[in-house]
Amino acid sequence: MPVVLWTDALVFLLLGLAIGFAFYASRHEHLRAPWRRVARSRVGMGALVVLSCYVLIGLLDTLHFRLPLADPAPGAANPSAERRFAPEVLSVFDYWARPLRQRQEKTYSAPFATHLFVKEAITQPDGSVVRDFPRLQYGGRHLKDPNQRGWDIFGTALRGLTEGLVIWGLITLQILWSMAQRRGLPLSAMYEEVRDGRTELPWRTALGGLALMLVLGFVAGELALKYHILGTDKVGEDVFFQALKSIRTGLVIGTLTTLVMLPAAVLLGIMAGYFRGWVDDIIQYLYTTLNAIPSVLLIAAAILMLQVYMANNADQFASLVERADLRLLFLCLILGVTSWTGLCRLLRGEALKLREADYVQAGAALGVGHFAILGRHILPNVLHIVLITLVLDFSGLVLAEAVLSYINIGVDPTMNSWGNMINSARLELARDPVVWWSLAAAFLFMFTLVLAANLFADVVRDAFDPRLRGAR
Repeated sequence: MPVVLWTDALVFLLLGLAIGFAFYASRHEHLRAPWRRVARSRVGMGALVVLSCYVLIGLLDTLHFRLPLADPAPGAANPSAERRFAPEVLSVFDYWARPLRQRQEKTYSAPFATHLFVKEAITQPDGSVVRDFPRLQYGGRHLKDPNQRGWDIFGTALRGLTEGLVIWGLITLQILWSMAQRRGLPLSAMYEEVRDGRTELPWRTALGGLALMLVLGFVAGELALKYHILGTDKVGEDVFFQALKSIRTGLVIGTLTTLVMLPAAVLLGIMAGYFRGWVDDIIQYLYTTLNAIPSVLLIAAAILMLQVYMANNADQFASLVERADLRLLFLCLILGVTSWTGLCRLLRGEALKLREADYVQAGAALGVGHFAILGRHILPNVLHIVLITLVLDFSGLVLAEAVLSYINIGVDPTMNSWGNMINSARLELARDPVVWWSLAAAFLFMFTLVLAANLFADVVRDAFDPRLRGAR
């Protein structure tokens, strides 16, 4: 049975808006030309491949459903009763990665380990009791001799490498064949153009990035079926699965917050710059007052009020997933309320300049309505600022989630997020020996996403900012 959470619906809405904007931009040259410059950038294309992999995992984790319970036996009473479904809400990614989700050890284990990280009392066949590191229940259990682990890891990684290269080869062959058919060239000539980097778009960089992501994905997938490649946490859950599940939380925070802040920032910003006078004074007073309130205190107060509401109305939530989803949605709303002021100030300054342009003055002299001027002349000329700001703010919002969860005012503790992983690693770093892999996993995945987003944001800024294009 499909289940649509609040954040799922907003993600689908945002995806629809992105597709609609892409269709709109394809019909207008002033928007189509900058995106062509983005597509011709090797850095932008490589970062886009990495971001696409993150988005794919996030979308698979956004499709939620409930599995049906077992059908009643043919001879059971009332066999025509309504079909029942399990109370647990799963996603497509949960179902696909169920081997990682269902394998739970007792407690900590290091990456690629075959034994637990702590000693336990083990009863020997002769009845004696010794303290030693017991074998894991799932990690490396297929090995009769743990000393064979190195060769087994090498062989498994080699098999994943081969599978990734085969899949990449098939995808590359399909792309080259489609390009050759479109341009009327033989396949060998098209291959030489891509190999030498003589194509209009940097296909060599894109295919190289795709090869890297596929190889890493297949190698990690093959190894994760046999080992805990990033270890396990205190309760024995696989850290690699937790890091992958945290991708959706980071993407939702970075994207849905923009959906919340965008209407207020754009509308109030261009209205303040265009109308000036008392309208400008009210809007400036509004965002100046909001900026004077410490955002962390405002977020903490809002989250605490939500916790009180959920504690007093626990019967309204059918599962822990819905409860955690509401808190995630509320966090996006609060972050959007506290982060729209910067973009609003930028758009106000740009609208003050555009209202003095000749075409705007001519439209006003000919009797064109104010809102028609805002929609036809002001808004299209500030879209580059909107796009640049949104892309640049994405990485900052992903990092903000980690910081807020670290101080316990972020997402729900039951929800997988990089911030919760870092928060739980505080005590683990104080152990002796140190449990470092949870922090390292969160850092690695978050660093890769933020780095790719920042590189892509730089390319978008260079393509859309007319001042940078003029200087170049």
